[in-house]
Amino acid sequence: MRSLARSRGMTLLEIMVSMAILAMMSLLIYGAFNSVTRGKTNEAARMERFREGRGAVLRMSRELSSAYLSDHGTKNPSTAARITSFVGTGGMSYNRVDFCAFVHRRTERDAKESDQAEVGYFVVKDPVDSDVMDLVRREQPAPDTDGRHGGHVDVLARDVEEFTLKYLDPMTGNWLETWDSLSSNGQPNRLPMEVRIVLKLRATTSAPATTYGGRVLIPVLQPLGFGN
Repeated sequence: MRSLARSRGMTLLEIMVSMAILAMMSLLIYGAFNSVTRGKTNEAARMERFREGRGAVLRMSRELSSAYLSDHGTKNPSTAARITSFVGTGGMSYNRVDFCAFVHRRTERDAKESDQAEVGYFVVKDPVDSDVMDLVRREQPAPDTDGRHGGHVDVLARDVEEFTLKYLDPMTGNWLETWDSLSSNGQPNRLPMEVRIVLKLRATTSAPATTYGGRVLIPVLQPLGFGN
């Protein structure tokens, strides 16, 4: 009898207890790995969001610093083939700026293009989700008489809560919410000395709301001409 007791197998209760312990250990291990994976995914999304906002501000800063106006061409706007301009329009949360700058990169060999371009930054509704607002960049390789339309539009940052700009008038020292180098009632044939940028991205499930900003110095304030 003692020999039979020593050689008997596990009872059903013992097997069930063992399986329950094994299941609990598996759940604990899965929970640990899942927590690490979610943390890594959220951190990657947060860093991507940071890169998106910072990259957008850096690109705007670089291109605004290359803005220019030109005195070349006819003085009659009705017969002009191209007009250089710098126009910034205000709004409650979303502003817009369109300007000419030396920022174009020629991508096709022997293309009849220079480094001049029309550039615009503004906010539009996302084509997929109408509740989301995107910051976009417009570029047209050659300036024409319409400085607010034409060219290609690319998304710089998604889900934007605020995009505002202010312009430092070198003649008065005041920060202005709008700028118009084409209007006699604005700042005719003049560029701002500095542009102040504020870009705020909405919070997501993996990243908090973040505000990016900076001040951009425009070095060439006078219109370019044959003598300067």
